[in-house]
Amino acid sequence: MKNISKLFLAIFATVSIISCQKEEEIGPNDKNSVILEFDNRIGDQKLVLGATKAKNAAGEEFTVTKLNYFVSNIALKKENGEVVKFPDQYFLVRQSDANSLNITLKDVPAANYTGLTYTIGVDSLKSISDVSQRTGVLDPASYGSDNMYWSWNSGYIFFKMEGTSPAIPANMMGMTEYQFHIGGFGGRTAVTPNNLKTLNFTFGEAATVRKDIAPAIHIINDITKVFSAKNKISIATSYMIHAPAAGTVIAENYAQSFIVDHVHNDKD
Repeated sequence: MKNISKLFLAIFATVSIISCQKEEEIGPNDKNSVILEFDNRIGDQKLVLGATKAKNAAGEEFTVTKLNYFVSNIALKKENGEVVKFPDQYFLVRQSDANSLNITLKDVPAANYTGLTYTIGVDSLKSISDVSQRTGVLDPASYGSDNMYWSWNSGYIFFKMEGTSPAIPANMMGMTEYQFHIGGFGGRTAVTPNNLKTLNFTFGEAATVRKDIAPAIHIINDITKVFSAKNKISIATSYMIHAPAAGTVIAENYAQSFIVDHVHNDKD
């Protein structure tokens, strides 16, 4: 009887291994999508434009009324070290547009992915390319009141954050909002500040792309770190930042404000 039981267990284990192997088999042409979910927050609070109140590291109360940033040069890293790039794809994340918070990467080869890289901003090559090659979210004429392009400086605003704060001093310009408009790709004919920031992440759990699994990578952007991740920013003294040189301290901060929180590997 014991021998029969052992035989049964051996057969069961063999069948289970074969079953698992079949489940893990990846066809050479298998592909699916990967979604990058951007979740903008203020600390542990969901960001609601004009409503969510918080204090920065300087103790100044603030709200956020506008938050936009470009995401580009995305790449996914396989567990074997191979990198899959998504060139010439540019996305504009806008807190005011829920659809823009989810970036879909199409036709991703099936594999186990353990890392992610992307840039906040628009690279120098695309920034100086002919206007005919800058379409979609790179078309300066498409922004309306959400302008993300400096005509005076011939360059994109990589990261734009505006809001209210009682820390803004009374001044001759009558400003009631702080404005952080960050750009600067390093210059075309001369060296200028380069505020392009490339971020690298390693996942705690692999994103398993399969023909029936389209993973979602949940990315949290904590706005409080824009004020303090590396450089402590006071709204009272830095309430209007529009020039690339002045924006470097903000860029160094938001380069550390993003984290990959978790990965969803749900079947289609």
